[in-house]
Amino acid sequence: MISAILFQSSAEAEFFTEYGDASRYKIQEIVGKGSYGVVCSAIDVHTGEKVAIKKIHDIFEHISDAARILREIKLLRLLRHPDIVEIKHIMLPPSRRDFKDIYVVFELMESDLHQVIKANDDLTKEHYQFFLYQLLRALKYIHTANVYHRDLKPKNILANSNCKLKICDFGLARVAFNDTPTTIFWTDYVATRWYRAPELCGSFFSKVSFPPLLAFSWLNFG
Repeated sequence: MISAILFQSSAEAEFFTEYGDASRYKIQEIVGKGSYGVVCSAIDVHTGEKVAIKKIHDIFEHISDAARILREIKLLRLLRHPDIVEIKHIMLPPSRRDFKDIYVVFELMESDLHQVIKANDDLTKEHYQFFLYQLLRALKYIHTANVYHRDLKPKNILANSNCKLKICDFGLARVAFNDTPTTIFWTDYVATRWYRAPELCGSFFSKVSFPPLLAFSWLNFG
């Protein structure tokens, strides 16, 4: 019991590095790692709610990375929809001088669509229909706001055991303003190798536009 408490305390100290709101969250376990940081599951001791905290290291080391992080935060704070992951809180550093890492608190999801497809060979037509309904509903909302995700793929779609899906990772997203003549000047390079989102493929021909079902051809829906 004592060793478990000590492990919990050391894990929190290593993860939060003396951030002001650290006492509000109890770290549970690491649930994901990527090139931009680490994601841990935690419990909000104020509300008892389970959350996911994304720690992004040295955000000012590269300007392009800082711009991507800022873009994702700004978009997700504005886009509020049941099928888009929600930012619950952004932890502020103790001082501007110590501002190197950023902690973004999201609602916690159990897995992602890539793992769901990989681990389940008994998905039914009804599962596919419900997945597709949620994804198209989210895309309709996003595109109505003139926002284009540009890296839509199963790993960027979070999932729960009740088949609830939520789109995440808006770091490569772009906004198409009315005064811009075309989106063809957006870079067509994305971080995922051997993959191009359907929205990118469509952007080569004026405004981003494509048949909705094309967006999810990689899901192998019949």
